[in-house]
Amino acid sequence: MRGVKPAMGIWQKSSFSGNGPDNDCVEIALRGHSIALRESEEPGVVVTTAPGLFGAFIRNVKNGEYDHLG
Repeated sequence: MRGVKPAMGIWQKSSFSGNGPDNDCVEIALRGHSIALRESEEPGVVVTTAPGLFGAFIRNVKNGEYDHLG
């Protein structure tokens, strides 16, 4: 992962995203006791969640829990 420093924490995105203009992705940053998420196309829109909830979401994605949505 590589990062860009925001007001708090460092925004990180997957190294699989590449560097080109069409390589938008979700970025994450640690902000205090929360995880901040944003879409790289809309960096001013940020949502936050608890680390435990974010971890559960990532596990569910890896386990295919949301595959039926795509």
